[in-house]
Amino acid sequence: MAASKISLKLLIDSKHNRVVFAEAGKDFVDFLLSLLALPVGTVIRLLTKSTMIGSIANIYGSLEKLDESYMQPNQNKDSILKPTITTQVTNQNFLLPDTKKPENPNLYYCSSHPGYVSDIHNSVCSHCRSQCYTRYMNQKVEFVGTNVSASTDTSASDQAGGYVKGLVTYMVTDDLSVSPMSMVSVVGLLNKIEIKDFSVLEEKVVEFGIDEGLELLKASLLSKDALTAVFLPKLN
Repeated sequence: MAASKISLKLLIDSKHNRVVFAEAGKDFVDFLLSLLALPVGTVIRLLTKSTMIGSIANIYGSLEKLDESYMQPNQNKDSILKPTITTQVTNQNFLLPDTKKPENPNLYYCSSHPGYVSDIHNSVCSHCRSQCYTRYMNQKVEFVGTNVSASTDTSASDQAGGYVKGLVTYMVTDDLSVSPMSMVSVVGLLNKIEIKDFSVLEEKVVEFGIDEGLELLKASLLSKDALTAVFLPKLN
């Protein structure tokens, strides 16, 4: 289940009515990076076809209307319209609704030859059959979670899933560029966008949930000022 809300601290240029950057933790940065792993079909479905620019939404709509009888026997429409996305994207902090989580397939091996695997329970081991005797693939393969670390000195934060390490503060600029936050990076950004009068700067804490996640996904595709587009209308 997705986390309900996370908090962001925004630095706002009140003179030009724009977000300079967001001071963010691991959860928000993981969300941003997870957008890169979303299949196009999922993006279209989440944003709804009416908000999409260009013609790609028409491809999606055409497939929705296409009768299943036109599909290849080994294909189905949902595999394209509602594709499975990676486990990292669907972790508990994922802030987009209604995403299809992947399921680990059931695989089975032969107890005498564990190097032979099948996705059909009790199928005959091909190696045993070639030796003129019969054994069945009935031992279930156990999957190990991808976030489990073999290192005993790895911190709990580093095993928490997602993409980036915790215990670090990140700077996310208005155009969604991400970097570890430091005094040097902040000063460099202020110089780059030519802010010399620090009295125009204001800090605001905002909440970021599913609604804002959808808005930011859309803004990331349409705007170079994504944070401003999502948060400034709510603050003004």
